[in-house]
Amino acid sequence: MKWLIILVLGIVIALTILAALPFASGHAEDEAAPIFGVKIPAGYRDWRLISVAHEEGTLNDLRAILGNDVAITASREGKLPFPDGTIIARLAWSYDPLEESSKAFGRLQSFVAGPPKNGVQFMVKDSGQYASTGGWGFAQFNDGKPADEAVQKTCFPCHSTVKARDFVFNRYSP
Repeated sequence: MKWLIILVLGIVIALTILAALPFASGHAEDEAAPIFGVKIPAGYRDWRLISVAHEEGTLNDLRAILGNDVAITASREGKLPFPDGTIIARLAWSYDPLEESSKAFGRLQSFVAGPPKNGVQFMVKDSGQYASTGGWGFAQFNDGKPADEAVQKTCFPCHSTVKARDFVFNRYSP
């Protein structure tokens, strides 16, 4: 009988711990990025692909550009400026040579995605809320938490250089 009480108590403790795990992180996914107040959109990893890019220079990464339904429709139609409600996500990974390609081709020829880099970034179109930055709000999250304000301040100055493309660097890749 004593072992049954201990077993039940152990199960109750285990279930209590499991139930509390989602709350232990402090709801990082609910935290808003400084300056623009952008939060991580639910389900963004299931969005469709707008484009893929290779960023050179100091970033040197591979990027997948994803969009919500509004972004996908506008991208396919070549609609500029993007309509309010557009959300674009950028995921990035290191750009790593695939050593096995050297054996097959006699030189490094294939490069693949390595570990994630530079967090996940978002652009949110809301002409009223973000009027001072061309209608776009920006955010970067590292490990699910908003990057600091200094990082957030670097977004718009770079994007302002592509004003003719509504501050968006990518193009739709059918």
